[in-house]
Amino acid sequence: MTSSRPYIARALYEWILDNDCTPYILVDATRRGVEVPREFVNDGQIVLNISPSAVRALQMENEAITFSGRFGGEALTIMVPADALMAIYARENGQGMVFEVEPEAEEADEAETDIGLVEVSSESKPAEQKLAEAKKPDDSGDKPKKPGRPHLKVVK
Repeated sequence: MTSSRPYIARALYEWILDNDCTPYILVDATRRGVEVPREFVNDGQIVLNISPSAVRALQMENEAITFSGRFGGEALTIMVPADALMAIYARENGQGMVFEVEPEAEEADEAETDIGLVEVSSESKPAEQKLAEAKKPDDSGDKPKKPGRPHLKVVK
């Protein structure tokens, strides 16, 4: 069965635009096939504004999201394979969806053949887990930081 991720992403994109909000996507920049400006990648992830006023020639296909955009004054073609899409949400209120992290094709093959364990690095933690860790106060004795304006909301 094909992944529901691209179908849900397209529907949420339209819903966000219909509600006069700005659609943002969170991308796992470490995935194979991702073409994004590396200087804007932070902790293996990048947030991209995909509103019609920010991008040109947006195509949300089943295999990938592609568009042209300007970064630092330079025009670039961006490609985000469907499995690298971690979330889509509205900038203004954080409503949208965080997607489950799927193993890459090679990792899935290894898991199916029991060749070995796949080690998960801290950079490939699900976005939900990273958000939960960010909300935890540190043990340094300082007052916990007040969280900023939330930018992701899990919708189930």
